[in-house]
Amino acid sequence: MIRDINNICNPVIFEKVFRTYSKDLKRFLYFKFGDMESCEDILQDTFVKLWDNCSSVNYNKVKSYLFTIGNNLFLNIKKHEKIVREHQQIKVNESTHESPEFLLLEQEFQLKLEKAINALSEKQREVFLLNKIEKKKYKEIAEMLGLSVKAVEKRMHGALKALRDKIGNI
Repeated sequence: MIRDINNICNPVIFEKVFRTYSKDLKRFLYFKFGDMESCEDILQDTFVKLWDNCSSVNYNKVKSYLFTIGNNLFLNIKKHEKIVREHQQIKVNESTHESPEFLLLEQEFQLKLEKAINALSEKQREVFLLNKIEKKKYKEIAEMLGLSVKAVEKRMHGALKALRDKIGNI
C-alpha cells in the first residue's frame, strides 16, 4: 500500500502531480515561448509523456522530469521552426517570378550573345571580356596588354558595334 502512494500510474497520484506542478510548468513554458497557446500544448504533451512513462519515473524526481520534458519539447519545436525557416528561405531564393516564356527568351538571348562574342575578333573579344566580365578599367586593360588607352577604347567601340549589329540594341 505504501508503494502505491508514490506510484504515478495511480490516477489519483497523477492528478495530484498535475495540480501541484502544472501552473509552475505552464509559467516556465510561457516565459520561454511568450505564447500561451503553444505553452498549453507543450504542457499537455509533457503530462502525456509522464503518463506514458509513469512506471519508470520516480515520484521524488517527477518535478525535474516534467521540466526537462517540457524544455526538450520546447527545444524540439524551436529546432523544427528553424529548419522550416531555412527551407522556406532556400525555396524563396530558388524560385523565380519570371514566366516560362521570359526564361526561354532569356536563354535564347544568352546563346545569341555567346555566339556574337565568339564572332568578335580576338583583340576585340579580349578587351570586351576584360572590361565587362572582369570589370577592368580601360587604363588597367591598356597596362595589361601594353596598349594605349585610346587603342583599348577603339577595340571596345568596335566590339560593341559588332555586338549591336548581330544582336540589336537592347
